[in-house]
Amino acid sequence: MEDLPSNIMVDILSRLPVKTIIHCRCVCKNWRNIVSESHFADIHLSRSPAGLMIWHQSEQLMTGYCKPGVLKWVEISDDHHRLLHDPVMSLDLSLAPVFQNVKIQQVGSVNGLLCLWKFGPEGDNTFICNPITREYMILPRQKYYREGYAIIVYGFGVGLQTKEYKVIRTFQGDIPPNQYGSRSRPSLLEAEVYTLGTGQWSLGHVPYWLIGWDGPFLYGKAHWMVIDQDAGPEKLCTFDFDKETFQLFPSPPSEAIEDSSIHFQSLAVLNGCLSQSDTYYESQFTIWVMKEYGIKTSWHKEVVIKQSMSPDLDWLMWEPMYLVEGLNDGSILMVYYEDWLLKYCPQKKTVEKVGIFDRYFKGMAYRPSFLKLHSFESERVHFFKQS
Repeated sequence: MEDLPSNIMVDILSRLPVKTIIHCRCVCKNWRNIVSESHFADIHLSRSPAGLMIWHQSEQLMTGYCKPGVLKWVEISDDHHRLLHDPVMSLDLSLAPVFQNVKIQQVGSVNGLLCLWKFGPEGDNTFICNPITREYMILPRQKYYREGYAIIVYGFGVGLQTKEYKVIRTFQGDIPPNQYGSRSRPSLLEAEVYTLGTGQWSLGHVPYWLIGWDGPFLYGKAHWMVIDQDAGPEKLCTFDFDKETFQLFPSPPSEAIEDSSIHFQSLAVLNGCLSQSDTYYESQFTIWVMKEYGIKTSWHKEVVIKQSMSPDLDWLMWEPMYLVEGLNDGSILMVYYEDWLLKYCPQKKTVEKVGIFDRYFKGMAYRPSFLKLHSFESERVHFFKQS
């Protein structure tokens, strides 16, 4: 194979499973160089299979010590849409000293890169990580950070025109304790944007009160839910990573369910479509899918589970449900609270538990890549040590 042109080698290697590509880097210097090139990363990403990234903390410690957890990549097989997890492909975050005794939240995923938020007594910081290359970098400290109660909302994406990777972080603070849980607006609504490779955050103002840990990335924008009562009829907001502007976005039709109200919502991208779940306590669980991006009338009620018609599924309406990913056969993967990975099967109209992990985990859609963090100039890149 040494005599093959480099473009042929790139084409062959980029079609191999991720684990095999990692092993190929150890075969010879030429293959290692090919896999390390940005051109190879781009070609591989265009073929990269859909999957999940699970942040798993197998036990909730009752002591003051926090374990950062383990990142576990889950493949979605092409044949029977089975979920496959190879323990070798896991990344124990405790292997990096900076993640010791902290709480970690996945707050974004794009092109194989993860945005992680570290919070707790030891600080409030943002990280970018590639679990496949085992690289990570620490972003500079932002101006606004949590010392008391505040709502932090993230978005992570890449501009369609500029091709720049950016983190958007909103700080929503100065909320009087007696107004917690109400619809009162925080008096401090600030946004900070970090462009990878620049070494600094830029400041701005957030026009709306947003909710949700992270804003799903689609078509160059992050998306969140809005809870401002005076924002108008639309209850979604986007952030354009090219223009760095916020804008209200068409939301699903509002529903009035007798003797019930929405107590939890989530946003995700399912099979390339923006989707929203609404959980009505002890009444109904609904999934909306936007069939044509940006067109309000294209919102379609994809899933409706009513307690009155499916009493055996009433538990779905007790705790938060997070949409994660859609499969090619129409099935939808969801995380129930932090306890179960679930699969909704549209053909049978059933919800099945996927017994792949023990409780205490969260997940998001993820496509593995070999994008190297060293490609972002002026950033200091660190490596997770081998376990």
